[in-house]
Amino acid sequence: MPEPMRPRAALRTAVVWDVLQDALDRRARAAEGGPLDVLDTGGGSGNFAVPVARLGHRVTVVDPSPNALFALERRAAEAGVADRVRGVQGDAHGLFDVAERGGYDAVLCHGVLEHMDDPAEGLRNVVGALRSEGVLSLLAAGAGGAVLARALAGRFTEAHRALTSTEGRWGEGDPTPRRFTPEQLTALAAEAGVRVGAVHGVRVFADLVPGVLVDTEPGAAEALLRLEAAAAALPAFHSVATQLHVLGEREVTAEV
Repeated sequence: MPEPMRPRAALRTAVVWDVLQDALDRRARAAEGGPLDVLDTGGGSGNFAVPVARLGHRVTVVDPSPNALFALERRAAEAGVADRVRGVQGDAHGLFDVAERGGYDAVLCHGVLEHMDDPAEGLRNVVGALRSEGVLSLLAAGAGGAVLARALAGRFTEAHRALTSTEGRWGEGDPTPRRFTPEQLTALAAEAGVRVGAVHGVRVFADLVPGVLVDTEPGAAEALLRLEAAAAALPAFHSVATQLHVLGEREVTAEV
């Protein structure tokens, strides 16, 4: 079973985890139930890698941070899956220095694309690590969510900048190098050789709701989780989500 999540952590990952777990289950059935080879690019300390390993799959985490990889090793050991989790230092641009081309049933690329100097090139590498019809789970910052958040905070000039910026940034102090619209993200995936199956809005409401309400009001966290799940697949909410999740498969004939 996956690791239990705290209410706040669950609000940020539950939608992605539910979709990903279902996709991995389907891929495993197609592989006659055997364990999958999963690559987690930028997987850090194992927020997804360790739960995936607990499902019985083999996970390789590629991350540039030695500290994150050390935390991953400790976390995997504590969860009893150290034999199924391997951490290697690297990044998406030099991915095939540390990972096998075409060697994985599923690749996770979560919170990475927005930090790449060349997102298109980086995503081509990520997709190149997939076997034919392998699963891609792509999670990146959403442009519309930043506009809404800045506006609700009374930062109207910054909201306007984020709205009109080609990179979805609200100013020089913005810690996120770029954000994506649903159209931009799905186009990048398609150009990299991915057949997009679904798009989900992530953290549509969670980042806008006061934390004290979620943490102290009885039943609030569970109700908010249900609301997030219900809104995630509705295109009307994709344009205001903090993050966008694209799930797809590598095209059989894709040249990456």
